[in-house]
Amino acid sequence: MKLGSLAMCSLLALAACSSESLAQGGTGEQIRIGFAVSTLDNPFFQEMKDGIEKAAAELGASVVVLNAVNDADTQVKQVRTLTEQHVRAIIINPVDSTRSAPAVDVAESALVPLVTVDRTINGSEVASEVASDNVQGGALAAIALGRAATGEVVHLRGVTGASATVDRGAGFEQGMNSGGIKVVARQNADFSRARALSVMTNLLRGNTRIKGVFADNDEMALGAIAALGAKAGKDVHVVGFDGTREAFAAIEAGTMAATVAQQPGLLGRKAVEQAVKAVRGERVQRVVDVPVKVVTKDNLAEFRK
Repeated sequence: MKLGSLAMCSLLALAACSSESLAQGGTGEQIRIGFAVSTLDNPFFQEMKDGIEKAAAELGASVVVLNAVNDADTQVKQVRTLTEQHVRAIIINPVDSTRSAPAVDVAESALVPLVTVDRTINGSEVASEVASDNVQGGALAAIALGRAATGEVVHLRGVTGASATVDRGAGFEQGMNSGGIKVVARQNADFSRARALSVMTNLLRGNTRIKGVFADNDEMALGAIAALGAKAGKDVHVVGFDGTREAFAAIEAGTMAATVAQQPGLLGRKAVEQAVKAVRGERVQRVVDVPVKVVTKDNLAEFRK
């Protein structure tokens, strides 16, 4: 082999090694990403996890998933555990936007970039925030409910302290100005289907004039529908938030008027993309907005492809 050809081969090999090193975070080892999720007892977060794992695999990374079971203190401990396991970046779906704040300090002390997904952490600076515009989504939900119902409605709220609960509620109040609906009860059901079933059952005992329900997520909307029974979609119209497969089925069946689709798989993918960029030392997008869309029976086919 000629000297020039040998030199060219060496350069090509060096370039290939450099490219491989970049894909692996510059260490020669596969990038390990931690995912601290608020709960997996919800199809929305299951879909988000699937999106994270799929995107990570495509980008040559692996994912360590820890489930906080909706306990903020547990989640902070889990973030510490992830840093001790030497993950290169952490994606966190905060249980509580205030009580989960110490997790930021834990990650920062370990020099591990932290990316929030779906919910934010109050008063803390993270590498990237990947979320939908929950205020806009809440306003769209109010408009959708106002088109379906007129009169007294119920607002089933999520976990107290979660940014999604606060923002969706604020947006819903803003959107209320556009229709003939009036909130007569606001109660927390903690994003839980079982809790929403219980809360809604009690509300119906005390008020037979309820014409609509907005739930901060689809799980609570489905719980409300179970409580309403034959009234769902006929006497009482329900709007959810998330865009889960079961919500789509309820819309098709006519028991749910609409949901605000949040695209959990895409949220997960965008979070992984920012986490990998942070590990590689590339420019990270400080805020990543994933659009929300109202899904009704009229456009349901677009979301079931």
